[in-house]
Amino acid sequence: MKKFIDVALIAVTVAICFSSCLKDVGKKHCQIYTPIIETTSSLRAKVKSTAPIDVANAGKLFVIGNYVFLNEKEKGIHVIDNTNPASPINKAFITIPGNTDLWVSNNVLYANCYTDFLAIDIADINNIATTKVIEDIFIDMRFINGYSTTQGSVVTGWNVRDTSMEIEIVEGQGIWSNGKYITNNWNVGLSGGPATAANPAGSQNSSTGKAGSMSRFTAINNYLYAVSNSTLNAINISNATQPSIANKLSVGWNIETIYPFKDKLFIGSQNGMFIYSLSNPTLPTYISGFSHARLCDPVIADDDYAYITLHAGTFCQGTQNELDIVKISNLSSPTLVKQVNLTKPQGLSKDGNILFVCDDNSGIRVFDATNPENPILLQTIPLNAAYDIICNNGIAMVSAKDGLHQYNYSNTNNIVKLSSFLFAH
Repeated sequence: MKKFIDVALIAVTVAICFSSCLKDVGKKHCQIYTPIIETTSSLRAKVKSTAPIDVANAGKLFVIGNYVFLNEKEKGIHVIDNTNPASPINKAFITIPGNTDLWVSNNVLYANCYTDFLAIDIADINNIATTKVIEDIFIDMRFINGYSTTQGSVVTGWNVRDTSMEIEIVEGQGIWSNGKYITNNWNVGLSGGPATAANPAGSQNSSTGKAGSMSRFTAINNYLYAVSNSTLNAINISNATQPSIANKLSVGWNIETIYPFKDKLFIGSQNGMFIYSLSNPTLPTYISGFSHARLCDPVIADDDYAYITLHAGTFCQGTQNELDIVKISNLSSPTLVKQVNLTKPQGLSKDGNILFVCDDNSGIRVFDATNPENPILLQTIPLNAAYDIICNNGIAMVSAKDGLHQYNYSNTNNIVKLSSFLFAH
């Protein structure tokens, strides 16, 4: 009997020790992120025109006439007189908190201010005025890594402090506790972590201008189309200073970009490309889609082919970094015809048979796409952090992290750098 009791006691003791070892309740060195919350009305009140500022973190591009509008990520827009691309002139900076996207038509700038859509009269760039606000179009910007705010407020930053605590945390993950984000200190960073708001992102033609392929805005005739994470918004801009919502359509999840060609919209998501008809401009109608691995996905198109860049990293999953060329001559059945391996491709633009692809720190890839099913790499233009690009009348305008870079490609055998726009003066 005694022997049996000893064995049982040993078994119970081992079980208790094993159970306690499984629970991670030791002291953790952590960083606590407390959200900084502001009302959208207070942020809209900060929209104004100021003197030019230096470029610190360039984003998306828009060109109209002799002017280039260059987004400064989540801060506003640089207004650049590009009459002479070899010597661009910084005219002004428009402060728009949380701004990531833009479009210009009829002297009106359309831009997001975090979750809101603004119409801003810029006829006098030194005396601008917000003429219309459509609230909460980009609702996904209220949801950041598991934290959400109520309508009318957004997270504009984070207060961070180091601490040690006894708490059960799964390795490599964080938790929300009492409105604060807690994470292991080796798994935190202000870029790509909870400190960054959602970053919304077609090189397109219209009578009003061109945007780069990373854009979430495009306009055709009297309608501007803006995509959020899951919604396609059709906005009537026939009265330029007083736009109004014409329709809202659910178009899936993880939507990133939008590109128009003729009467079609090509929508890029992390899961694929979707094609919509604009035969009724207030009611875009789904035609077909092309699925791919979950990756970031800007897209452009012409009559017969769509060009899609896929890249991994940041919030994008998967491992592929490639250019996909999809045959769309039969719109109801898109077919992959070519994959080109690249480093980390992002924005792209096409002029005739010449295709430009921003390939992050590897530079700008220039392809002869005379035969789209067998593109030929002509050269690579050195440039770090190449992001967005617009080809316009023989001039390639490229947004990189440090600013705007311009190249004359009228002779593709001798592409010449014209200028780099980095500083206010």
